[in-house]
Amino acid sequence: PCLLCHPQLEGLCSFLQLSTCPEHLLVHFCSWLLALTPDLSYTSAAVLAEQLFLRRVLSLAQPPSRHLMAALASFCSKYSQPFCRVLVAAVLREPGKGAEQPKLLCELVEECVEPDCVRLVLSQVLEVPLSEELLPVVQAVLGRQEVLPTELFDLLVLTLCRQAPAFATSPNYAKLVTSVLTMYQSQVS
Repeated sequence: PCLLCHPQLEGLCSFLQLSTCPEHLLVHFCSWLLALTPDLSYTSAAVLAEQLFLRRVLSLAQPPSRHLMAALASFCSKYSQPFCRVLVAAVLREPGKGAEQPKLLCELVEECVEPDCVRLVLSQVLEVPLSEELLPVVQAVLGRQEVLPTELFDLLVLTLCRQAPAFATSPNYAKLVTSVLTMYQSQVS
């Protein structure tokens, strides 16, 4: 539909005040979006991910409400790639923003993100310096037990080796390294 073109969509989202609508209405709106045929374009889904969720996710100071979680999960399960490109990238650009954002990423990776986007999340995380808050996100990616392309696996191992001194006393880092060694023992030399 014409209303779902990029500039018009941003205007419509702004007019409807979707970035600040009550979360229970957000769930209904996402249900309506998911029922649309044909599916939204990548660009439209990315615009909606930004308009519907970005401000909410970046401002989380406590765990998300069940309504917000339901809306995030439903949208992410159908439009994983634009969702991850918009939201994961934004969370990673705001290091130290809070503990809730990485926890939310872990939950979404574990339960909602499509397999090809699990690898996308890992590549996005490896583009920034690892922090104690991001180690569980990498652990969640590994927990999905997706086959990693050689280049991405090599980057993971290289990143873990380079940043080892910074995590000398980190139980999360030790758990992550153990997971890598266990799950990918045939690839580790």
